[in-house]
Amino acid sequence: MSMVEQVRRNKWLLATVYAVIVLGISVGLYFLVGYLEARFDISGQGLATTAYLVVFLITLVSNASIIVPVPVFVGIMIAAADAMAEISPWGPVLIALTASTAGTLGEMTGYYAGYLGKKIIVTEATPGYEKLVAWMKRHGMLAVFLLSLQPILPFDIAGLVSGASRIALWKFVLPCWAGKFPKYLLGCYFGGAFLSLLPPLPF
Repeated sequence: MSMVEQVRRNKWLLATVYAVIVLGISVGLYFLVGYLEARFDISGQGLATTAYLVVFLITLVSNASIIVPVPVFVGIMIAAADAMAEISPWGPVLIALTASTAGTLGEMTGYYAGYLGKKIIVTEATPGYEKLVAWMKRHGMLAVFLLSLQPILPFDIAGLVSGASRIALWKFVLPCWAGKFPKYLLGCYFGGAFLSLLPPLPF
């Protein structure tokens, strides 16, 4: 195996390990929130006053990280959506709206980092980074939307390239939000049902 192939293999291995760790933390947080609700007998109505604020703040902070993306807010978002569904059928929609708005605001850190010419080493370690950058520069807003819509590749690249390319902020913000909202909405409505198929935490 050549040195180049070994480096590429290591990048994919690191990316896979990171994804598994983040997924595990997100699932654990979902079950932990459910446990705390049951343990302290907290109803959806009791959570209503703080759920949106908690989701907003955690999602904002998670998406604002441009060194290592931290999407651990997903488990909390899904748990909050399940709780809000007890109050109103529109609860998951409002949670998704809250999370997508906070997430978009958080992603602006990547945009301004690129605008100011900052280089983030971790993005260059992403498999296929150079091809992704070239594709983004060709497709602009559509690329931002598609990267925001998909749940696998780190979205920080979109913000960094958009900022470095000096595209108008609204041309980054609008497709970013348009991609996050349906993705989070699907998570809010179907994430709980999917995670409920997994064995619960042992406590």
